[in-house]
Amino acid sequence: MFRLAMSRCSRRLGLAVLSLGLLLGLGACATAPPPGVAVVSPFDAARYMGQWFEIARLDHRFERGLSQVSATYALQPDGSVSVTNRGYNAAQGAWSEAVGRAVFTGDRNTGSLKVSFFGPFYGGYHVIALDPDYRWAMVIGPDTGYLWILARDKTLPADVRAQLLEQAARVGVDTRALIWVDHGAKGG
Repeated sequence: MFRLAMSRCSRRLGLAVLSLGLLLGLGACATAPPPGVAVVSPFDAARYMGQWFEIARLDHRFERGLSQVSATYALQPDGSVSVTNRGYNAAQGAWSEAVGRAVFTGDRNTGSLKVSFFGPFYGGYHVIALDPDYRWAMVIGPDTGYLWILARDKTLPADVRAQLLEQAARVGVDTRALIWVDHGAKGG
């Protein structure tokens, strides 16, 4: 009886370890940029730090319904980057904030990082367009279903917007699905 119980326990533990290994393996795959997408290099992490306003994004449940979205990045002594995302949820009448950590996936002179808001689970964060003065950026995730257009100001000039939309479409992003973020004064 004891052997049978131990055998079942061992199988369950083995399945749990296998499942965790598979999940972590898949998570590791989700940190590379989409195939054929070039990441910005050279990239100056120090210049990228500070506050960015989300101009446009593809819809995902973790940002659904948020307006006035911003991201603030800060270099940490260990070389990682703290990430604070903040947005206003009108349905709840409250601000929502998520704090995470990003690390470079390779050379710090390349705008390719992985970011986590949930412990050991990381997702890709790849800067694929960047203003020479670090005034705007376009970021893609591990696939073309994740895209953000960011700027230091709450608006972008029409010509820059058009240029970024054209580039996003070239790499396979459905630009018609972009949500243009409202930065009105709701919520304070």
